[in-house]
Amino acid sequence: MDIPEVRHRFADVGGVRVFYREAGDPGAPTLLLLHGFPSSSAQFRRLIDALGGRFHVVAPDLPGFGQTEAPAGFVYTFERLADVVEGFVERLGPHRFTMYVFDYGGPVGMRVAARRPEWIAGLIVQNANAYDEGLSDLARGLVAHRPGAPGAREAVAEILVLPVTRGQYEGGTSDAELIAPDGWTLDQHYLDLPGRRDAQIDLLLDYHTNVALYPDWQRWLREHRPPALVLWGAGDAFFTVPGAEAYLRDLPEAELHLFPTGHFALEECLPEMAPLIAAFLDRIG
Repeated sequence: MDIPEVRHRFADVGGVRVFYREAGDPGAPTLLLLHGFPSSSAQFRRLIDALGGRFHVVAPDLPGFGQTEAPAGFVYTFERLADVVEGFVERLGPHRFTMYVFDYGGPVGMRVAARRPEWIAGLIVQNANAYDEGLSDLARGLVAHRPGAPGAREAVAEILVLPVTRGQYEGGTSDAELIAPDGWTLDQHYLDLPGRRDAQIDLLLDYHTNVALYPDWQRWLREHRPPALVLWGAGDAFFTVPGAEAYLRDLPEAELHLFPTGHFALEECLPEMAPLIAAFLDRIG
């Protein structure tokens, strides 16, 4: 058995104390894992165990999530999250890696990729939307809220409760017995920490800025043509299958796989997904 040691560390990035998990030989091909809402790098624990024996795997917690600690006055926007990830990579390296983006990790990662295209050796997209047709009605309803609009903060805050957090894990799955309750339980713990509710509301109200950048990111994909692997839980309540298929317009050589599961596809389908990821990393080196 090739089971990696996983290190749990912190790095100071412009006053943000970024928690991250790291496994594998730094001389091996690097995979940077960017998590989504409402989770943290903890969502990648099993994937790190599966891949860390062959590859160098790094998974930070974004500001407002998990163990990462942001200073008072930190402004929670996707631009600022991208600033922190860019600073994290600048500090720790390496400066050439495959980037795995999931959910919020998508708009954060695409901002970083647009700024530093030379860093991106490959792209793994898992239920991270970059196309208008990938937005479900539920997602469109959330995106429609704007900062300062009457009732907007209260409206988006409705998804920060345990039943919704649990539903993001179990919704759309084929076999709920394969979904460990630890994921949604831990996520809700972090959501309920002091200050986290306001941080998450600020990010939800900033999400419309991501949609506005979709055309720019699509242009970036067409121009740079990174090797890409698109993995998608077809039962995702937020990001629909047409959003996964749309990547092939701009990346016609990308590999697309759909899975009969929900938003957190790795929770149910890691045995099928991990070999695809490993083979992809082997191909691009």
